[in-house]
Order: sequence, then C-alpha cells, then structure tokens
Amino acid sequence: MLVRVFADRIVVLLGEEVVADHARSFKRDQVVYDPWHYLPVLMRKPGALRNGAPFKDWDLPAPLSAIRARLQHHADGDRQFVKILGRVPEDGVEAVAQACAEALEAGIANGDVVLAILARKRQPPAPPSITTPEALKLRTEPIADCARYDNLRKGTKDAPWNGIRSSMP
Repeated sequence: MLVRVFADRIVVLLGEEVVADHARSFKRDQVVYDPWHYLPVLMRKPGALRNGAPFKDWDLPAPLSAIRARLQHHADGDRQFVKILGRVPEDGVEAVAQACAEALEAGIANGDVVLAILARKRQPPAPPSITTPEALKLRTEPIADCARYDNLRKGTKDAPWNGIRSSMP
C-alpha cells in the first residue's frame, strides 16, 4: 500500500489501483468524512444514519435525498433507505438515483419498490418473439366442444373401469 500526499489531496494506492482519493482540508478542528466509506457499518447498524457524524450533511443526488426525506416518516425508514444505499456499490449511484426518481414519479417511497426497479433494470432484455413457419401453422383451428366429451362418457357403460370401486371410504 502506498499513500501519496499532494497539496490538495491524498491518494491511497494498492499496487497500481487507486483505493482512495480524498481532498485535503487545512482548516482547524475540521473533520472531513466520506460517507460512502461507512456504508458497510450502515448495513449492520441502520440507526447510525440518523445520528452518525458522516451522514449529517451528506450531499446525495436529489432523488436519493427526496426518498430519504419521505422515508424519515416511516418507523423503519432508516432500514429501508440503507437497503437502497446498499445497492450503490453494485449498481452505481446514478442507477440508484434513477430508480428512486422512478419510484417517486409513481408516488411510492418504499425501499422494496426501489430495489424491485433496480432488479428489473438488471434483467436481460426479453428474447425476440419467434414467428411460426407456415408449414407448422394449423390449417383448421380446433373447436372447443364439451359435448364431444359428454358423448365419449355416454358410451362407457360397459367399460372395465365402470365397476371398479374406490378403496377410499
């Protein structure tokens, strides 16, 4: 691991990969947080969202902020919002924000709805419909006729299964 300190930022490298890149602050008694670094903690302790210092002035995209504000009125709102945030590492902030915007347009502020929208967007597109070749198309459409079945039943008086009794009481 290598830490490079520049005048305006600090970069942490693991091999050739940039693991972290943070702006530096030279103000006195100032603590700079990156709330995304605390996402694993949030997943275990969703209540930290309300009172945790890294999340106080979190600058989220507008749809995420709107969902967060609407979920604050629910008893399990923090848990729902943290479930939504939990999709950011896999789907990306932009995709999660779009899913939140879609849920808000539908008038629904619910974590499960946002997750369902994201899951739907991850699904592969439906395969194209197969057209039936002319050789396989029916020449005469079948007719639903229950009377034919009744006629078959009438002719079974002498059938071997007529006299069989069920062993059930």
